[in-house]
Amino acid sequence: MGERLPSDPALYYDTHIFVCGNRRPEGHKRGCCASKGSEKIRDYMKARVKELGIANVRVNQSGCLDRCELGPCAVFYTEGVWYRLDSFEAVDAVIQKHLIEGGRVEELMLPE
Repeated sequence: MGERLPSDPALYYDTHIFVCGNRRPEGHKRGCCASKGSEKIRDYMKARVKELGIANVRVNQSGCLDRCELGPCAVFYTEGVWYRLDSFEAVDAVIQKHLIEGGRVEELMLPE
């Protein structure tokens, strides 16, 4: 499961980033990424990727990614790497290390 086959079409994006934008009622026991600033994080990441001219990367808002307690969270596909992005500095670190250098920012990665 999840393995690409030789007959699959070429990837449209090298990396497709989904930033959780789920909003739950105030006081919900699990919380939500939107109340933790995920919309601003998504907008900032989208703008920075464009400003830096990073090709073949798409930043989108998603619905609930079901990791609410750990958010605001984002998942990078095709890699399947999850990050907690709670500041613009965290976004900058992930853009530099993950998207530009091809590494990982381990201290921001969500546990399995």
